Amino acid sequence: MTEDLSKIDSPTDKKPVSISVFFPCYNEQDNVAATVTKAVDVLQKIDADYEIIVVNDGSKDNTKKIAEQLSHENARIKVVTHPTNLGYGAALQSGFKAAAKELVFYTDGDGQFDIKEMVPLLSLIKQYDIVSCYRIKRQDNVIRKLNAWCWTRLGCFLFNMKIRDVDCAFKLYKRQIFDNIKMSSTGALIDTEILARAIRKGYKITQTGVHHYPRTAGQQTGANIKVILRAFKELFKLHRQIKNES
Repeated sequence: MTEDLSKIDSPTDKKPVSISVFFPCYNEQDNVAATVTKAVDVLQKIDADYEIIVVNDGSKDNTKKIAEQLSHENARIKVVTHPTNLGYGAALQSGFKAAAKELVFYTDGDGQFDIKEMVPLLSLIKQYDIVSCYRIKRQDNVIRKLNAWCWTRLGCFLFNMKIRDVDCAFKLYKRQIFDNIKMSSTGALIDTEILARAIRKGYKITQTGVHHYPRTAGQQTGANIKVILRAFKELFKLHRQIKNES
């Protein structure tokens, strides 16, 4: 059965939901147009006061060109470009800093999530500050799943968190959070850092599952051994930083 998105209440019930949606992208020329187009369709159907931000993290393909063409066709679409590839954390930081609406949602530009599943999160954000999702039947290989499980368990142990899937790229935030927490990570640690700092500031987090789909185009970069080793090194550094700040 197809869900009628127009009947879902906004977080305020009396005015259109104010939301920034952004997509961090690196070499996603085969995915970015479809991902952004689906987002526009969903946001228009719920009559949102929206903006869409494509963060082009130094892509070497036509991601920038395609994103800029989408922006020319729709004034609600913005493009933030890093001249060189700065890393996943840097891309998320740019997205959060560029967001101007009351809520900010992000998911990756690779098309492995269904943007329609963002809509039910709007009801949850009424009572919480962050909706952190977890992947249902994660569509990755065994090694990638094992690495992610270890990463999540270690991060939760170090920062006393109870998060099921720290790095799931499907999260909704109240934007004001980012006026009150700092972000230093430019790599894979970024999600752990935001959640750890938010919890220590007293922000409320809830979790819910979303479906995860196989990548149909492009290549994953997060499993690069250099990226993984850098993330673990930065994890312990962040633990020391937050412990000293307490």
